[in-house]
Amino acid sequence: MRGIELRDARVHYGPLEALHGITLAAPAAALTVLLGRNGAGRTTALRALAGTVPLSSGTVVRDGRDITRQPAHERAANGLCFVPDREAVFSSLTVAENLALAHPARDTARALDAYPELRPLLPRRAGTLSGGEQRMLALSRALLADAAVILVDEPTQGMSPAVAARTYALLEDLDACVVLAEQRLPPGLREGAGRTAVVHELRRGAVVFSGEPGELRACPWTPARSQYAPE
Repeated sequence: MRGIELRDARVHYGPLEALHGITLAAPAAALTVLLGRNGAGRTTALRALAGTVPLSSGTVVRDGRDITRQPAHERAANGLCFVPDREAVFSSLTVAENLALAHPARDTARALDAYPELRPLLPRRAGTLSGGEQRMLALSRALLADAAVILVDEPTQGMSPAVAARTYALLEDLDACVVLAEQRLPPGLREGAGRTAVVHELRRGAVVFSGEPGELRACPWTPARSQYAPE
């Protein structure tokens, strides 16, 4: 399968096991959502895919190849872009410098067209931006990277509803394997519109559901189904 997968993955933080042998797949052609409440394991799963936390056992597979032992910087060099939920920008550098680092040979116009709110902020240090502005900058860097696999933890954290909607549209339109860690289904997925989507719901370090967004809504045994229903 083209895309990225965890197979029988276990992760420990000291004596605590955060992932209990989970298996999940993110197909290249789909937008994949790792869904769950805080502490469910979705962020750990994303970090395991990125290589920023090691597996205690199991494998990470990309495009059919085992990359478990490949360090995070090599995964990045091979076209994997990870946007964590915190410290996703270089706070001591300006907005312009952050964008230039994402792809030194590329014009930053694409990123600034996606997030014109950043244009007047180009000379400011990234650490002085609001939380939503930092998320825009982090995602702009991901857009410029032209990565084949993009992993994003809570992409719209701190954004206004209008900017969040634009962000989801941008992520759906990317020609990449996109994996998001979310507490709630993005609005477009709730409505069943847009790009083909796969949902993996995690709870207490285990996968309790894998399927399409509509199947999640219809599944009566899903423990947290009311959390993901449209408001």
